[in-house]
Amino acid sequence: MARADTGPVPWWGTYGFVAGPVLALGVVGVLSLILRWAFARGGSVVARPPRRGAPGEYGMLVPVSTPVDQAQADRVVAYLADRGVRAISVPTTEGMRTMVFRDDELKAHNLLTLGRGRP
Repeated sequence: MARADTGPVPWWGTYGFVAGPVLALGVVGVLSLILRWAFARGGSVVARPPRRGAPGEYGMLVPVSTPVDQAQADRVVAYLADRGVRAISVPTTEGMRTMVFRDDELKAHNLLTLGRGRP
């Protein structure tokens, strides 16, 4: 009976009983390190939701009006922006506030209180 030639034996052929488990342990080890990094506490890639602060906790921004709802706040911001005042509406711990930079505070107060058109 003729013997069939199946080709050369791979270099790891004699060590196959060791190579399989070592390779499996290596893959499990790498996956363990990746999962440990992914689920570690402290350095989250996802940002936390912003915390509401008191009206005085916004750095260079100062409150100039107290709108009753988001729609009125948007109208005030648009009104001030049309007149060259940089403004933003912010939900604070004391309700909605329209904030402007300190440099624009006087101009915003004048626009909103001296009857030059209220939004």
